[in-house]
Amino acid sequence: MIADSNILIYAVNQANGVVRRWLVEELPSVSAISRVEVLGYHGFKAGEQESVEELLRALRIIYPSQETFRLAVNLRQRRRISVADALIAATALEHGERLATHNTEDFSWIEEINLFDPLREAV
Repeated sequence: MIADSNILIYAVNQANGVVRRWLVEELPSVSAISRVEVLGYHGFKAGEQESVEELLRALRIIYPSQETFRLAVNLRQRRRISVADALIAATALEHGERLATHNTEDFSWIEEINLFDPLREAV
C-alpha cells in the first residue's frame, strides 16, 4: 500500500487519531513526491511538522524511476492531473500497490489503479 500526501496530513491534523492509527498499523510506503508535498505543507500548527517527520521516518520512501516518469506522462496525456498526483499514482501503478487516499475522486478515472480511503473505511 502507498499512502497519498493527504493521508499523512490527516494523520497529523485529525483529532481522533483514526488515520494515524491506521498508518501505524499498516505502515504503508510513501512516494518521495508525497514527502516533498507534506514537508512543504504551509498549514501546520506548532509541533505538527515534527510529527510528520517522525511518521515519515517510520515509512519506506519510494523514489521515482524512469518507469514512474513514463507512467506519469501517460496519465497526464490521458487527462488533466497535477504532476504530483500523476507521479504518486504512477508509483502505485508501477509497484502494483493500492493507493490510500481520501481524494479518491482525483484518481477514480484511472481504471488500473486500486484505491483505498482509510477515512471512510475506519468510520
